[in-house]
Amino acid sequence: MIIALTTFKLPKPITLEEARNIFLSTAPKYQGVPGLLKKHYVLSEDGATAGGVYLWNSKAEAEAKYTEAWREFVRGKYGTEPIVTYFESPVTVDNVAKQVLTDQ
Repeated sequence: MIIALTTFKLPKPITLEEARNIFLSTAPKYQGVPGLLKKHYVLSEDGATAGGVYLWNSKAEAEAKYTEAWREFVRGKYGTEPIVTYFESPVTVDNVAKQVLTDQ
């Protein structure tokens, strides 16, 4: 499994309520995306940085999402360039499902 962390510095800080409204407006775009297991929207405490933490089946599926069109969407929505960082995730603890998942 792969974790992708996307971050972008905002032109001006936003409130949690503003972030919630923006994130809810884009959430449907991530439903049913092949290989995407979960997405967590994130906002820094100072409201100056936003992004997402994504759990993917594979890096190839993640890279298929982060295209130039996706980057253009982020630039248009948030007015800034996104940064994508990938992490291997060999083990995940899911306390809701009461499971320990592995990439094998």
